[in-house]
Order: sequence, then structure tokens, then C-alpha cells
Amino acid sequence: MSTVYDEIYWIPEHVRSYLTNLGYHLPLDAMEPHIRAWDDWMASRGDFYDYDDTDSFGRRYRVHRRSIKPAMRVCREWGTLLLNERTVVATEDQTCTDWLSDFYKRTGFMRSAQASTVKAFGLGTGAWALWLDMEKRAVRVRHYDARMVVPLTWDEDGVTECAFVTRAFYRGKAIDQLQLHLRGELCGDDDFWAVDDVCPTFPVVMPNGREGGNRAANAFSEERGNRAVNEVWEPNAAVNEVSESATYKIITVCFDEHGVEIEPEGVAKCFDTNMKIPTFALVKPAIANTRVDMSPYGQSVFADAVDAIQAVDLTFDALINEVDLAKMRVFLSDVMFDREKDGKRSVPIPFGKTDCTVFRKVASTDDIIQQFAPPLRTSEQTEAFRVALQMLGDLCGFGLTYFDFDATGYVKTATEVASDNSALLRNIRAHENALEQSLATISHAVLEAARRFGETLPDEGEVTVKFDDSIVQDVAAEKQQDMAEVGVVMQPWEYRAKWYGEDEATAQARARDLGPISTRDVRLNT
Repeated sequence: MSTVYDEIYWIPEHVRSYLTNLGYHLPLDAMEPHIRAWDDWMASRGDFYDYDDTDSFGRRYRVHRRSIKPAMRVCREWGTLLLNERTVVATEDQTCTDWLSDFYKRTGFMRSAQASTVKAFGLGTGAWALWLDMEKRAVRVRHYDARMVVPLTWDEDGVTECAFVTRAFYRGKAIDQLQLHLRGELCGDDDFWAVDDVCPTFPVVMPNGREGGNRAANAFSEERGNRAVNEVWEPNAAVNEVSESATYKIITVCFDEHGVEIEPEGVAKCFDTNMKIPTFALVKPAIANTRVDMSPYGQSVFADAVDAIQAVDLTFDALINEVDLAKMRVFLSDVMFDREKDGKRSVPIPFGKTDCTVFRKVASTDDIIQQFAPPLRTSEQTEAFRVALQMLGDLCGFGLTYFDFDATGYVKTATEVASDNSALLRNIRAHENALEQSLATISHAVLEAARRFGETLPDEGEVTVKFDDSIVQDVAAEKQQDMAEVGVVMQPWEYRAKWYGEDEATAQARARDLGPISTRDVRLNT
């Protein structure tokens, strides 16, 4: 019996109809066939992997093609290369940098961000969005992939309004939760709670099914007016009509399994964040979308490498079949088999082998034991497999040598091939630039929301990201080289600012506190 846990989640039709009735044109409709296809390749699903074949007698049988899941491997490699726990998000103020570092560590953001980046590079688009718990006055970041993201307002500069659709669980039942992050005057002054109100407001339904906030949902409609719950808000007539002072609102609408709108307790339907900056950030690979023109969605990092993915799995499956079919066969004469009575017949007792390696020569006494071992062609199969991997790596931005075999037969690491793989380094920089913008956007939003909740944080200024490139380059050697230049062309505080993400004032103060340190001591520490 199928359950909601077995299904692959896609935005249901009643949510699409709700958005369409609000007057929005959904760009997901044009991109969804491509996103579904990319999702199948990541999971090695579809007719390429499971198909019907016919034998010489006309009998049909089901065939499964073996796979190393090359599409998922490509996405995981990019996620590992770009994000990990040592990625540092730094601001111009050290207080904000330290607070962000603690926040990301405490909430496990980087670990989850790496997983969402893997999905974003596979499906072409992902997103991070604010989630506010007004009872605890806490801010969190939720992660979404392309199946759950519906851009609403966009231009060549990016997406300014977006909807996110997820499955939540309320009182043990699955519901669809739609959240719209919209900018502009959508509700009257009395139609929503604001984050600065004295009276507590309510968060959205938590994905784990717990009810957030207090249980005064009915008081919400009574105290603020019945239209605050029942009214349907119309979107802005035009983007140009949004004033410069417009703030982002988070509108939450929930539907039961029948598509009927419901109002779970502890959920604010319209919530004003009082923030002028975006409350979400889209994550996309640095690849132009050539599937749908002018779409706000990105393109999968392996979209142009589907044929290479097929070649990899074809050669891998052929290699396994070669070994399987070339197993030694042993033919035994009838005299080698014991016999038993089956009714009136005398039948040989089989050896118990079920893998078709031992055969009986009927009515034969010559050559009691005869062996047959067909020659293996693993060298040719391996070479074809190697070429397919090279093409996959090149088409997905890693260069020809990233997935190549070394002398021991294992795939080389990025550090081993980085010295002669300029394509990999160029593409890493391009993806890092795109990812830095997304990390900076959500970091600004997190800091601003924290201030609204009472955190005493100064203006963070510009947000930059220090990526951990030790996977593709020798960071220890670079740090040692910079240390050798301290006191020559680099000041000690400049070294700290470069490698530890500290602002100028903090780096200077900490460098003075440490006092004179020999090059040898620093080299040992690094």
C-alpha cells in the first residue's frame, strides 16, 4: 500500500490553481518536464534503466541495467568542492561575523546547505528562505529544491518574489504548505501581525509536524478582523508600483489531502517581516538556461551530458556482464551424479548450484570432467568505461582528467589533477561567485531578522565568503608562502584577515595580542 512517504513530492494541482487564481503565471509549467527528467537521471530511473526485451522464442522479460549513478556522482562532487564546514561567511564587522559563524554552526546550516547545493546543481535550482518562530523569537533557514520553488516576480537581475511549496504534517495528517515571500502592500494595516508587535505572532507549520507558537489562532481573527483570515490577497498589479519602502510579507496557506484550504493552529496567514531586503535566496549553477528562454530557473549541471551519462552506465553494465557471462563452466559426465527415485523414474541429484556453472552431459561417459572458460575482454571494456568517464567529467565542467583512472585503478582526487586541470579551477570560481551571492543574500536576511528579534548587532556592511579550496589546491603551501612574506610585503594583520575572515580592526588587535611569532611557529600551527 502506497503512503505519502513513498511518493516523490511535486507541487500538487490545487496549489498551482491557487496561485493561478491570484493572477500569477507559473514559470514551473515550462520547466517541470526538464526538472522531472533530471530528477530521474539523478536516481537512475526510467526506460533507460528498466526496460522490456524479447528472447529468440518471442518471450518478453524485464531487464534492469546496472548503474553507478553518474548524474548523482557529478552533483555530489560539485557539492563537496564548493561547500563544507570550513566555508567562512565574513562581514565587514567582526561582531556580525562571529554571530553568523555561531548561528550557522548551531543550526547546522553548512551541512544542510551542501546537501541542498547537490540538489540545486542536479535539478538546476534550489533556494534558502527564512523561517521565523515567534514563540521562541528565533530565526531559521529552510532549504528547498527546484520541485518546491515557484518564482513569481523576476527580471535579469534576479527573483524578487517567490513561493515555496512543501509537505508538512499537522496532527498526524499530511498537508501542503504554500509560503509566498512577497514585497509590497498586500494587506490592510490591520490584516497582519508585524514582527515588532507586542502581541505574539505565529510561525508557519513546522516540517516535522509540531505546532509552533501559542494556540491563539482564533484570537488572531477576532482581534485583527475576520478578513485577516478569510480574505484572499491579490498580487501587485505591476512590479514598478512597489514603493521603495515596501517590506517583505510571508503569506502562508495550507491545504489538506483533498486540496481544501485549512487553517492550522499557530500559523499566521499574513506576516510582515518589516524587512526591505529579500527574505530568500535562490541557488543555481553558473550555467545559462538553454532549455527555456528567459526562465528564472537554472539548468542542471549535467543537462548537456545526458549522452555521456548513458555511455558511462552502458559501459559499466557491459563490463559487469562480461565478467558474469565469462564465468567458468564445468561439464560433468552422467557417472558423476548420484541418482534418486522420482516415482518410477531414476533422476540425477543436482549439485545445488543455481548460477549455471555446473552442467550434466547426458548419457556420456567420456571426459568425465570438462572445463570451459571463455576469454575475458575486460581490458577493452575498461578502456571504453574510462573514455566515457572522461567525457562525463569534461561535459560537466571537471575537465578530462578528473574522473580518470590512475595506475592503481582508482579515480584520482581533485588535488592530484588540479595542477593540469585549468577547466576545473575556472568552473569552480564561476560557481563560487554565483554561490557567494546567494550566501550573502541569506546572511543579510538572517542578520536583519535577528535584529528584529532583539539581537544587538551593528550594520554588517558587505558580506563575503571564504571558500575552502584545499580540495583543489594546496592551502597549507599557500599559507606558508604568505607567512614567508609577512614583514616583507604583508603585515601580520593582513595575514589574519586573509586566512581567518577577520575584519581589519579585529585582525590588527589580535595580531598585537599574539605578539611576535616566529615563522617556524606559525608554520607548525598551520
